[in-house]
Amino acid sequence: MKKLYCFDFDGTLTTKDTMFLFLKFYHRRRFYVQFLKHLPLFILLKFKLLEAESVKRSLVSGVLKGEKKVTLENKAQAFFTKYYPSIFRKNALDFIANIDADTESYIVTASLDIWVKPFAEHFKMKLIATEAEFKNGVFTGNFVTKNCNGIEKVNRIKQEINGLKYDKIIAFGDTSGDKAMLSFANEGHFKFFH
Repeated sequence: MKKLYCFDFDGTLTTKDTMFLFLKFYHRRRFYVQFLKHLPLFILLKFKLLEAESVKRSLVSGVLKGEKKVTLENKAQAFFTKYYPSIFRKNALDFIANIDADTESYIVTASLDIWVKPFAEHFKMKLIATEAEFKNGVFTGNFVTKNCNGIEKVNRIKQEINGLKYDKIIAFGDTSGDKAMLSFANEGHFKFFH
């Protein structure tokens, strides 16, 4: 049976949100300055008066814009070394360890490819993420793709599998942003590893 596993990352496989964790890890002082600047936006976000994508882009840009790609990659590798496996749900790691080697698996996340890539590589999974834009090897502060959340997760999975047939697509998520992906899959699991 040809199966495809699609795992949300933050909160599903991990116990913490990696965006805040990585930004703080990357540059603590800059993160706190930007976090305080963004507090009013977080409040508006809570009341659904702003789109998450614009607030996220603004915060990420505030901390990482202008950084070299190679610097970000090295820091992402250091981030992986520091936080793997401590921020992962143990039963999620057990589940992943028991996936057949020839079964395809994706991490499908709204987080940026910058810091999730080392984890995906470690798990030997393909990565579908919000993608950072680089020009001349420098992060512009923008995203190449839409925020990979909600229906965008489904659009990106379809784009990735591009007509490939699977007997079963099995998805795992833990928030409303995963519901479209869980509905799209033949088997959707909500908070399965919690």
